[in-house]
Amino acid sequence: MPELPEVEVVRRGLEAHVLERTIESVEVLHPRPVRRHEAGPADFAARLTGRRFTAARRRGKYLWLPLDNGDAVLGHLGMSGQMLIQPADVPDERHLRVRFTFSGGRAQSGPELRFVDQRMFGGLAISDGGADLPGEIAHIARDPLDEAFDDAEFVRRVRRSASGIKRQLLNQSLISGVGNIYADEALWLAQVNGEKPGERLRASDVERVLAGARQVMLAALGQGGTSFDALYVNVNGESGYFDRSLEAYGQEGQPCSRCATPIRRVSFMNRSSYFCPGCQPLPRARRS
Repeated sequence: MPELPEVEVVRRGLEAHVLERTIESVEVLHPRPVRRHEAGPADFAARLTGRRFTAARRRGKYLWLPLDNGDAVLGHLGMSGQMLIQPADVPDERHLRVRFTFSGGRAQSGPELRFVDQRMFGGLAISDGGADLPGEIAHIARDPLDEAFDDAEFVRRVRRSASGIKRQLLNQSLISGVGNIYADEALWLAQVNGEKPGERLRASDVERVLAGARQVMLAALGQGGTSFDALYVNVNGESGYFDRSLEAYGQEGQPCSRCATPIRRVSFMNRSSYFCPGCQPLPRARRS
């Protein structure tokens, strides 16, 4: 699943290429990606024709494109969604689901915005009056790269909870944009085990985890995000390469670069967690 850096890379690409262009036509090639637009694909296309995107914004892993009438197109990439900017004369992608053509587009080989999604867990919808913040995602917390993120409140809420710190990092109502990969990397940087309950952490521990999340996400942004396969790409179809810099995630059996202890993998919420047993020891109560 794309996490904050991958989605932010896409947002920046959209910001650079599609703003203030008049939408000439919208073609919905499969209904599933617009399933959350209850009025259906034809209404989705009709309501967007003639409108303009005025900005490209993000909250956690969600993107939205405010429109010139106060509404917005809300998008989520799901597991395999891609927002691609392509010249109109480039052949359609195999899993093209929605095409936005702008004035001066197809006839002049101008840019198109294409939503491509192989597995179709992602999608697009119109958010009525959602230009500033779509109501559908108002419950999602700010992310650690947001200037308005409240560090002190985050630390306070984490330390009040008996849940493990990794589980809390994945709680999108507490902190958004952090997924499995960057949670493991942030915890490795902070030398904190993800199973340690928040109530057993010092404020300084939580602050280190938060700093680690920011550090790893900013580093990933600088490298275009993390791509493990061809599905995670920017608007130009290019893969990120931060996976080459991962210290913990996916490194099972490899020596920790800090203490040389082999990285360990354990099951976690139907996924996997990776950590260093040497510098991220399990909480005492969980040791065997």
